[in-house]
Amino acid sequence: MGTAQVILIGAVMLLGVVGVAAPGVPGTLLCWAAVLWWATSEHTTLTWGVLAGATGLLLVAQMVVWLLPPRRIRDSGVTWRTVMTATGVAVPGFFVLPVVGAPLGFAGAVYVHERLRLGGGHRTAWTATRRVMRTVGWSVLVELMACLLVAGAWVWAVAAG
Repeated sequence: MGTAQVILIGAVMLLGVVGVAAPGVPGTLLCWAAVLWWATSEHTTLTWGVLAGATGLLLVAQMVVWLLPPRRIRDSGVTWRTVMTATGVAVPGFFVLPVVGAPLGFAGAVYVHERLRLGGGHRTAWTATRRVMRTVGWSVLVELMACLLVAGAWVWAVAAG
């Protein structure tokens, strides 16, 4: 497989990870499709194993998201900018502080963003952070963590292969 194809697969993977928080973007499906593209191009035991693991993990994540109580983002006062900013911090946080950096970065970014957006103090920002986490945070975080684990496994497998 050529370098250009690996870069394109990585770009689709990155689009999927970022797309988890964007409304209307099938982020989980894009991550899975990137791994499928890679596995069908390489045809090795490692690639098929990563595809099988990614499929299982992403299916479990979708089931968990489906089981979480549905919340309406429009009714909560949460902005998509807040969710996208938090996701933008959670992604590098996952790699800076493996695994736990994503939820910490997500919640921390929500707090800072809401404190700046609302112009209030700690109590106002903390209340808004709890509202965001209840409304969309857990479902976005579950999908984001699953996609980041898939992306991490893919990066590891590409480097190992």
